[in-house]
Amino acid sequence: MAILKVARLGHPVLRAATQPLTRSQIRSSDVQRLIDDMIETMHEYEGVGLAAPQVHVPLRVAVVEVPAAPQEGREALPLTIMLNPVVTLLSDERVLGWEGCLSLPDLRGLVPRAPQVRLSALDRQARPFSIEAQGFAARVVQHECDHLDGIVYIDRMNDLKTLSFIAEFDRFVGPEAGPVDE
Repeated sequence: MAILKVARLGHPVLRAATQPLTRSQIRSSDVQRLIDDMIETMHEYEGVGLAAPQVHVPLRVAVVEVPAAPQEGREALPLTIMLNPVVTLLSDERVLGWEGCLSLPDLRGLVPRAPQVRLSALDRQARPFSIEAQGFAARVVQHECDHLDGIVYIDRMNDLKTLSFIAEFDRFVGPEAGPVDE
């Protein structure tokens, strides 16, 4: 396994729609290695999600893993490999939450997201699955699936006045802001 280079905002790969995978591509050693490398990269950078375009690969592949944080009211989402994912919003409601991104290092912003979603995708064996996610896990799923369509979180922000560097975020907003998606 390898830690991959993360594309930063401005690289065209982050703004392009990705290509779906066939079942035979999913089972290939190249895609299986990509999945393993993405997981290792996500862990190395202490992220809770990573999409293939973020590592310069224009495929519909994303990985997420959200640890539980009971003090923040955050439920865990175990390591989930999402291939050709489709997200269905289960509410018209939108909730503001702080987000960050490995491709926009050192920044945070308030982003409106649906509080509950259904994720339908293929797993790493090309088997279909569906899960429902809520709260922070739903935010992470939406964030990573946006990457697969060339969208970054700042595109979803209602007000760029909330965009801040992490140091200032920590100094002026602090822990009362709740969990941050990276």
